[in-house]
Amino acid sequence: MHRLAVFGNPVAHSLSPQIHQMFAVEAGIDVAYEKVLVPLGEFRAVADDFFNRGGTGINITVPFKRDAFSFVDLLADGARDAGAVNTILRSPNGLLKGENTDGVGLVSDLQDNLGWTLAGKSILLLGAGGAVQGVIRDILHAGPKSITVANRTASKAQELAERFKDNRISSSPLNELLGAYDIVISGSSAGLSKNSQPLSLSSTLLGSYTCCYDMIYGKTTPFQDWSSSLPTAQRADGLGMLVEQAARAFELWFDVEVDGESVLERLRKRLKFLGSES
Repeated sequence: MHRLAVFGNPVAHSLSPQIHQMFAVEAGIDVAYEKVLVPLGEFRAVADDFFNRGGTGINITVPFKRDAFSFVDLLADGARDAGAVNTILRSPNGLLKGENTDGVGLVSDLQDNLGWTLAGKSILLLGAGGAVQGVIRDILHAGPKSITVANRTASKAQELAERFKDNRISSSPLNELLGAYDIVISGSSAGLSKNSQPLSLSSTLLGSYTCCYDMIYGKTTPFQDWSSSLPTAQRADGLGMLVEQAARAFELWFDVEVDGESVLERLRKRLKFLGSES
């Protein structure tokens, strides 16, 4: 039996065990997947213990993606560009390798599940933290016309845009955004905590053809409230991204292809039945 886990703090809410168990059944692979609540400051010790006891792979969620980046022996290009690791596996030579599957998960959900075309489109990314940083590389590979990174702290957006050294990427202060975009993607947590204020966004950013995507799932966000009050082509939350990034992690661990779309459909039905999805 293959031992897998998700490391986080908090971690009780994680859907990763359900998702990966569905993949395991589909692939005919026997897995035991656990949630591990890692005390702050103890990621390395807990991860070492997990792999020393024969663990196959780990998914990493907040706040440990930077810890995982420093922990592994090898970094995949995507993880290096993102500056964060969300999946760890043991390479054939025994070294631990860090991957970041968030970007490929997002692009797969957008293009394969939702049918949104990224090539040639103008894309607005809201936020400049790890969530946005982790997906830019894969969005660029999908061939957009332009990517604008906007953040409440404009200097963070500028710094992130300049990191990728691609003339398709620019940055903008939130209050200086102009025109309507083809796709607006929120990777911001603004407005979700008691001490934060929601982003102030202009209705001119959306046209009747604009598609809006929120990386957050399972709860109503200020971004979702804003986009639902305006005419847009389509809206979606980040549950599909969660499933598709997990599919990529499972493929990395076991070298098999799994069907993220079917798992996503079953998971949405289950969550609606349980009343867990807003």
